[in-house]
Amino acid sequence: MFAAAFTVQAVGALLPHLPLLLAATVASVAAEGVLHRWQRGMVTALAKSHADLTVRHVLRDLLLVFGLLRLGEQERETVYAPLVAGLLAFYALHCAIQALSVLVRRTRTLPVVTRNIDASALRLSSAPPVLLRRPGHRLLVFGLPSTAGLLATAATGDLRCAALGIALSLGLALTGLFDLLLWLLPSRRPAGEQEVLDWFDAWLAKYKPTVGLYFSGGASSAYQANMWLEPLAGLEGRPLIVLRERFMVQKIAATDVPIVCLPKVSTLMRLEQSTLQVLIHPSNSGKTSQVLRIPTLKHTFVNHGESDKLSSCNPYAKAYDEVWVAGPAARERYALAEVGVEDKDVVEIGRPQLDAVLPYAGPPTGTFTTVLYAPTWEGWDGNPGNTSVIGAGEHLVRALLADPGVRLLYKPHPLTGSVDPRVGEADLLIRDLIRAANRKRTGERPAANGELARLTKELDALTSIDCRSGADQVERMLLQSTPEPGRAEAVARAAKAWDEAYWASLPEWEHQVVTDVRPALYSCFNRADLLISDVSSVVSDFLASGKPYAVANTSGLPEETFREMFPTVRAATVLAPDAGGVPGLLEAVRHPEKDELVAARAELKRHLLGPDEPTSQERFNEAAQALCAAARGHRVRMAERSAAELPGQRLETTTPVTEPKRRPGSERRPETKPEPATPSR
Repeated sequence: MFAAAFTVQAVGALLPHLPLLLAATVASVAAEGVLHRWQRGMVTALAKSHADLTVRHVLRDLLLVFGLLRLGEQERETVYAPLVAGLLAFYALHCAIQALSVLVRRTRTLPVVTRNIDASALRLSSAPPVLLRRPGHRLLVFGLPSTAGLLATAATGDLRCAALGIALSLGLALTGLFDLLLWLLPSRRPAGEQEVLDWFDAWLAKYKPTVGLYFSGGASSAYQANMWLEPLAGLEGRPLIVLRERFMVQKIAATDVPIVCLPKVSTLMRLEQSTLQVLIHPSNSGKTSQVLRIPTLKHTFVNHGESDKLSSCNPYAKAYDEVWVAGPAARERYALAEVGVEDKDVVEIGRPQLDAVLPYAGPPTGTFTTVLYAPTWEGWDGNPGNTSVIGAGEHLVRALLADPGVRLLYKPHPLTGSVDPRVGEADLLIRDLIRAANRKRTGERPAANGELARLTKELDALTSIDCRSGADQVERMLLQSTPEPGRAEAVARAAKAWDEAYWASLPEWEHQVVTDVRPALYSCFNRADLLISDVSSVVSDFLASGKPYAVANTSGLPEETFREMFPTVRAATVLAPDAGGVPGLLEAVRHPEKDELVAARAELKRHLLGPDEPTSQERFNEAAQALCAAARGHRVRMAERSAAELPGQRLETTTPVTEPKRRPGSERRPETKPEPATPSR
């Protein structure tokens, strides 16, 4: 589109042909608006090919000026000279504004980003207007008067139109330049780097964190950290969340736990001098190795789910001091995998998140049997058995939709199709099948009473900060200060009420595709009578309910081998890719006397998730306190060694801490290395 518009504009200027020149210029300006409003990807592609907005805008105006010169008399060239000079001055101001905006952004890029912390001492303030920070939008707005003036002059021959337009553009640019200069005044700049670091050290000394959650990853991986927020908040001591990517600060779900983002390794190392003792890792990342260098901390890997996939036994786990798992099955899995994780470093804590999963209450009592189909994603290794979406998804969904007594909830993994486009296409096909099935169903719909909208607004107000779209990190730090007392309890109440209102607002006969953050997976568990999934942590978590479940076998393995290789399948109905076993599965769900896997599910639940008592949260807290005690003991011994190596150095007296007794299932054998009380590797 742009190539055609600029080509026609150039032809109109060269001929010269006034109608052609005017039409092509208007079309080019309109195309800019369309691109920035609806085609952001194309804007990025053009910028990468060195045809960004500035280049396009300069070319458009120069072609207009050239066309005017061609249309005018030879002696009028000197008359257009001031207009050309004005245009050049405007573009010079545009470059100056861009340089200043970069400088302002750097002054507002702090070495530490926080949330749920009072950082007002850092002289935080609102961000400059978005228009001054985005060169593309700024040039479109500021340059529009000059382009419009040149167009008017070309159409009417009146030079005053171009002069007025260029003057307006110059005025806007000068105003923007002056505004940005004000943001560089010492009174309007946030604290400098060293001042921020000193403040951060003082905050750590005052808050005295003990246990932290460390997380690094991409934007779509935030769910891995979010699932541990509530258990973390329930720990004894002072919890902390440590992030590495600035964007991740806003991806973390609502929590009252203080959040700090430390992008630089040098800033991260300041944790060594803090009271922080343990870091909990829900995932592995390239930046994990950086924090493992801190000798005063103990590290434990908790993963973001329990499954039989090889990724649940990653060799990277041996880098941690301990590996916390749900139950005996994971302990056995690490032993069989032989990835270097010793049995003494494995601690069983259950799954604290599963307190929200309701237990089995009997077969379906209503008209419909609710089936949750929650397949996992394709993974990075290309194994065709990872996900059933592409191998069996269509057959499974067709079989379920063919039963008039089934209500289907389809909740695909957030990363579905991110590696293999074919999986993404299969996912879209499944969604189309569900929409088509809904069009064939009719029934009464709940009356709209506005309750869901009201609760959504209330919950959004509790879980989000009213930041304008143009707010930068400094402005968000100012607004996302220490939470109000009792906010966590209010969020829990509002979330529960929203959940009930959401399901009540849907017809009981209507199939649903669930892809939003709300309702959560565990909420779908509580509504489902049956789960169909793949070999994934979804199966392990669903076992907490005791309800029937099925696993799709797209691995190509015989059923017996499939069950033997994946312990989570041992109490499941195994479905072949053709979904031929779906009718019998539904019959067993509706008539429990035909369900032959009840006892197997109860036994597998204990094997995968551990005992019901003590609770998972209690075991999680006990493991954290034990590892904290080990970290404190390690610090004492390291200080004593340092004092012995440096005669005359005064050593502060520290009372040794005795490790608490562990509950059954979380025993660890004594360390065979020197200093037997130390559980470090």
